[in-house]
Amino acid sequence: MITGEQKPLAEIKAKVKGYKKILVLGCGTCVKTCFAGGEDEVATLASALRLSFKKDGQTIKVEEQTIERQCEDEFIKEAAAKVAGVEAVVSLACGAGVQMVASRFPGVPLLPGVNTTFIGILEKPGLFTEKCLGCGNCIVDVFGGICPISRCAKKLFNGPCGGSSNGKCEVNAETECAWQLIIDKAISSGQLEKLAEYVPPKDWSASNAGGPRKLVREDHVI
Repeated sequence: MITGEQKPLAEIKAKVKGYKKILVLGCGTCVKTCFAGGEDEVATLASALRLSFKKDGQTIKVEEQTIERQCEDEFIKEAAAKVAGVEAVVSLACGAGVQMVASRFPGVPLLPGVNTTFIGILEKPGLFTEKCLGCGNCIVDVFGGICPISRCAKKLFNGPCGGSSNGKCEVNAETECAWQLIIDKAISSGQLEKLAEYVPPKDWSASNAGGPRKLVREDHVI
């Protein structure tokens, strides 16, 4: 899933300064799961903004709404009525959601309230870790289900760099060495000999090096 974290209150407050009526718009999928933009976070942020401006002797009206997904037009339409009645929208969605809502309502300023971080998984309650860069050509089967593109700081394809220590990455001592994990997995599954096979350099043409990508499913196009 896409993970993100809510921007600091001071930063969001600075973005909405000058507006008299705003909408804090939440997203009920990815950012809700990582506690950055669901109903609870919308309510908390809206309340915090009201109180903060009140302390400054200013009044701001803050509307609240959460839709299922801000990256799909069918759900965005549900927010049309509230968006029409405000001067700006603070979106608590990922970067894709913010841009989608902005394109749907071109006459209303869209202000991002979340910093999108990575595609990751929930390791345990409150801990999300990066596992995928969306590079466009998945070959994790070669590495025992462990991606060296997202999990190795140097993105190495043909073995460890030799700089790790006690199974930890030399770039960040708190990060597990991806190649240590790959080798351990290969040993436990009896496939260590596979790692002796040469893996060609990464072809980045399927990634975002060539600009924005798109996925077209002709069998679903109406």
